[in-house]
Amino acid sequence: MNPLSLYESMNALSAQMVEAATACDWDRLTLLEKDCAGLVGMLDARDEPTLLTDAERTRKADLIRRILADDAEVRRHAEPWMAQVKLFLGGGARERTVRRAYGAHSGQ
Repeated sequence: MNPLSLYESMNALSAQMVEAATACDWDRLTLLEKDCAGLVGMLDARDEPTLLTDAERTRKADLIRRILADDAEVRRHAEPWMAQVKLFLGGGARERTVRRAYGAHSGQ
């Protein structure tokens, strides 16, 4: 797969990731992120640089801008949810710690 095709595929996946994040479909988002990471791995594994025409370089830059904009949109939806999960999980851990610490003293 040539590099431009990889960027095209990543662009399509990043648009789907925005849809998943907007719908709070975190399982789908996770799967799409894994697919995207696989494409990034393919880009990283390329041994030789590919010479692109001016039009291809322009297209590549446009795709990268779109991917970055999609990433920002996904984060806009995912970060508040992740903060809530951290509070939920952190609160449960604190509660267990308090119960362990004071449970023995309260006759439980």
